[in-house]
Amino acid sequence: MRSRFLNSTAQLSWLSVSRLKRPSPWVCRGCQVQLSRFRGYSSQTPPVKPFYVTTPIFYVNAAPHVGHLYSMVVTDILKRFQQVKGRKAIMCTGTDEHGMKVQRAAEKAGIKPKDFCDKGAEIFKDLAAKALIKNDHFVRTTDQEHKDAVEYSWLLLKEKGLIYKKKHEGWYSVTDEAFYPESAVQLYLDPATGRKYMTSIETGSEVEWSSEENYHFRLSAFRDPLLQFFKENPDWITPEHRMKEVVSDVSSSLSDLSISRPYSRLSWGIRVPDDPTQTIYVWLDALINYLTKAGYPTWTPGTEAAGGWPADFHVIGKDIVRFHCIYWPAFLMALDLPLPKHILTHGHWTLGGKKMSKSTGTVVNPFQALERFGPDIMRFFLAHDGAVQDDAQYDNLRILEVYNKFLRGAFGNLAARVIKSNKWSVRGAVERVGGQIAEICEEGPGSKFYKNHLLRITPQVDAAFERGEFRRGVLDVSAFVHATNQFFQMSEPWKKTLYYEKGNPGLDVDRTIFLATEALRMSAILLQPTMPNKCALLLDQLGVDESRRTIEYCRPGADLEYGIPKGDTERVLFPIIEELHR
Repeated sequence: MRSRFLNSTAQLSWLSVSRLKRPSPWVCRGCQVQLSRFRGYSSQTPPVKPFYVTTPIFYVNAAPHVGHLYSMVVTDILKRFQQVKGRKAIMCTGTDEHGMKVQRAAEKAGIKPKDFCDKGAEIFKDLAAKALIKNDHFVRTTDQEHKDAVEYSWLLLKEKGLIYKKKHEGWYSVTDEAFYPESAVQLYLDPATGRKYMTSIETGSEVEWSSEENYHFRLSAFRDPLLQFFKENPDWITPEHRMKEVVSDVSSSLSDLSISRPYSRLSWGIRVPDDPTQTIYVWLDALINYLTKAGYPTWTPGTEAAGGWPADFHVIGKDIVRFHCIYWPAFLMALDLPLPKHILTHGHWTLGGKKMSKSTGTVVNPFQALERFGPDIMRFFLAHDGAVQDDAQYDNLRILEVYNKFLRGAFGNLAARVIKSNKWSVRGAVERVGGQIAEICEEGPGSKFYKNHLLRITPQVDAAFERGEFRRGVLDVSAFVHATNQFFQMSEPWKKTLYYEKGNPGLDVDRTIFLATEALRMSAILLQPTMPNKCALLLDQLGVDESRRTIEYCRPGADLEYGIPKGDTERVLFPIIEELHR
């Protein structure tokens, strides 16, 4: 997918933007580095850019739910797949710790905001560890390096003339940390209490009228550059219907954005560098996190890509599309920085057909789910049934169904039948027919399976992941496993075993066993990002060397060194799970 950063300064309709001033030498408080020097040039060879993928950073005002877990798992799968391809990959997650709702939650808990945030951050770190998330960075918006990046960005935007101060009035949502125009709110009557209040039409969050003087970002000046970028990058947002919604929103209207709050009302946040009476808007603060861990703004000239920027994928929920797909690219254009290559948006998880809500008790505790089913099973279920185009239904019985029908019934059962039978030898089949499988399968038994499935599965899954369609990739491997089962069952190698020579069941059986074993080996390699522990166990039982578990070897006949099991060969890949209540 082509993604070209448009030079905003050359295209903004607002006249003064074409005469942007260079930033004055500003010294960040944390590192005491004169940041203006990073606009220099270097003759060094640019470093190879690693794959960089991010989760949204999560608010610490409430406990994690399955939606947070889903964002983490999706991001981790995308990262791990790139590693299977042999590419260096970096994943960033973290916590959003500033803003009104965090301030109020800390007050309600009766503790200092920083102590409140420390506890919340540890909970999310614990969730990541239990879900086998291999994040390279865990950013916190209370980190000093992040504060420095935010303050630097603010001063740069201001010196370019993109920030100004004026009185602002409108409907404000503490939950969404956003202002809404009159057309975007409605009166709501709570049927349980009879209370009437105004809510956001888009999110349903309660809003309150606010009138205050604060700073604004000239977002309206970026309408045309954004529309031009969207036109040239039609696949920038996935899925397609959310891209259309963003284009429609920007086309219809794009007002300047309030980007600060009076310190007297919001004290928990980053102060405006040259105006201590104001606190920087939490979303301008939060979005900079993606740059912080990529090394911004202290990039050594010529090595800006070393930390991964621009991000290859931002993984976000559909409720924060406006912030990431309108505000964020406008901020980046204003800062003269490349835009992320792709925004992968996903839907929500529902419970009993209703949106999960802490207030109503309709939530899924991700820690309990991981404890109940184990991380590999939960990761596979979330990827297999995931909410991408629309919302998805969370159901314990559905998890058991996926487990029993596919993981245990198809994948695990196939592995047991192929690997553990004493009627043939996996290693023997690899040695006898592996090197000539293309010729053997040119026609006759196994040729259709070889040509239609074994040769196609890896490029098919690779293409899906490159588009960010992780679920499509997982479903493709699932279909491949089912096709392998059908091939194995129809081939009936147990009926064709010849006994005239010990350890040599005959060509027909060797061919069937090798093709089925290759399918297992390749499926395990392709599913490593989704089920790292289970796939490692299967590859151990197949005797695949750890250095040969990459996509380079994920084609038929690419690895002829396996077949002698190692480790716990008797361990059942997917044991029976007792029926569990909802």
